[in-house]
Amino acid sequence: MKMRELEDRTGVHRETIRVYLREGLIPEPARPRKTVADYGEEHVQAILAVRRLQRENRLTLTQIKTIIAGQGTERRVEASAFDQLEQLVAHRVGVDGPPVTIGSLLERYPHAAEDARTLARIGILDIIDTEQGEALSITCAQLVRIWGDMRKAGFDQRLDYTPEILGFYSQAADFVGRWEATTFLERVGGHVAVDDAVTMVEHALPLMLDFFGLLRQRAFFRHVDAIRAGAEPDRPEDVIIPSTPRP
Repeated sequence: MKMRELEDRTGVHRETIRVYLREGLIPEPARPRKTVADYGEEHVQAILAVRRLQRENRLTLTQIKTIIAGQGTERRVEASAFDQLEQLVAHRVGVDGPPVTIGSLLERYPHAAEDARTLARIGILDIIDTEQGEALSITCAQLVRIWGDMRKAGFDQRLDYTPEILGFYSQAADFVGRWEATTFLERVGGHVAVDDAVTMVEHALPLMLDFFGLLRQRAFFRHVDAIRAGAEPDRPEDVIIPSTPRP
């Protein structure tokens, strides 16, 4: 497609698109001739991802560029932003290579290598072997950074806090994600057009992350109060997981 159609598909002016190109946020178009540029669906998706990161997550172009280059940011980035960030990186694969080498994390997080290997062993993330060394996707690198910040806050071996305890989070996340996916497909199948369903998911996932986070926070303090009052805490293996509800 030509620039005019790209503008129509994305609702973004060509001068803004050219800024994205100059900043390396979207891939270069194919150029069959010197004065001709052809854009594809990957450009539409990349531009829309940048716009969502700007509008919904309040990230600047500099912050987006820094993160997709594999560098951290001091600004807290919402979990919902990482899907768009991964989309942007996906369009750069084969050009710029994997986003984050584990070695690049070591200066700020000295235990990053051992933490990444532990998290990989318990199934939380995947390590990619590259010519530059072991690497992580942007989301997986953020998981290592988060655990590194937990260490700095005092959650370390001194209190027997090690990455191994996070295996429970992986199981819980898999259950919640499977339940949400099954329930969503049961409810929308045959009732909602595919494009409309995609839009629903894009809006709903960030909201559900916030919703689930608030529920966890409430549960955490409720159980802290109960345990301090002498109640016997439930063990994870004692929790009864409900079956997926039917419509």
